[in-house]
Amino acid sequence: MEESKLCQWSVIRSVLAILQWWGFNVTVIIMNKWIFQKLDFKFPLSVSCVHFVSSSIGAYVVIKVLKLKPLIQVDPEDRWRRIFPMSFIFCINIVLGNVSLRYIPVSFMQTIKSFTPATTVILQWLIWKKYFDFRIWASLIPIVGGILLTSITELSFNMFGFCAALFGCLATSTKTILAESLLHGYKFDSINTVYYMAPFATMILAVPATLLEGPGVMEWIYTCPSLFSSLVIIFGSGVLAFCLNFSIFYVIHSTTAVTFNVAGNLKVAVAVTCSWLIFRNPISMMNAVGCAITLVGCTFYGYVRHMLSNQSPGTPRTPRTPRGKSELIPLVNEKLDDKI
Repeated sequence: MEESKLCQWSVIRSVLAILQWWGFNVTVIIMNKWIFQKLDFKFPLSVSCVHFVSSSIGAYVVIKVLKLKPLIQVDPEDRWRRIFPMSFIFCINIVLGNVSLRYIPVSFMQTIKSFTPATTVILQWLIWKKYFDFRIWASLIPIVGGILLTSITELSFNMFGFCAALFGCLATSTKTILAESLLHGYKFDSINTVYYMAPFATMILAVPATLLEGPGVMEWIYTCPSLFSSLVIIFGSGVLAFCLNFSIFYVIHSTTAVTFNVAGNLKVAVAVTCSWLIFRNPISMMNAVGCAITLVGCTFYGYVRHMLSNQSPGTPRTPRTPRGKSELIPLVNEKLDDKI
């Protein structure tokens, strides 16, 4: 009886964790799109800065004031040698995501973002000469095919937004890969990651945002008909962006890897549906089919990764013997790609 109750509570906790993660993630995406489209605040660098500042303050409060999470100590030298390069890529990743959201619909942006597993594998194969099981390559076919179909049939296609989203995938992949070496020895969770990286990201982005968008932001402030409510939405998106990081920490510790993978792909479907209901951007039947194929491909990719990682050491993963030690390194963890 006790085991049955514990099992039920575990399932309920997992469902609640996934729902609150979906809620924060979809709300942040919709709010950012609303800021760019409805509030006419067309300044993605400034929005990213607001998110970084909010997350820096939020992480400090959680760790230092409320002490809900223990601080992972990092050597001062490592902060510049390891954390700063990661923060730079982290900053580029978030900025490119917001830039793409400024120019293309949420549905298209989220579908392109699902291309990240493919860019991660391709980068590791091309640059780091890493070997992958043929089943990993096979699982990428529906992802690439779905992205191509979605791009060709996108009714609101914008080349600049498309390129920003695509380069955002490359930045996410680079961040994920480099984290394996640069953060080696440090077991960061999402809150500690934000605690160290968000201040650096703010410092990196503050000057470009001021120089490139400062005059436009000031003009928007003077001409905005409902300034107070608009600022509440903009800064509220920053607060929710930090809450998203906290929700990621909770969902990772409440679900299995397979559940997290499936929930992540369903989250994209929820975001696409909600954005269409709110913004009514035109979506053709073939475009929806392409998005669905991509999500199925991502789920299959996650399943293959999980299956290969759970194989016993004596089970051959490929007909060919690996060429070197680097080929035996497992695929990097891509769980934390949603931060900020």
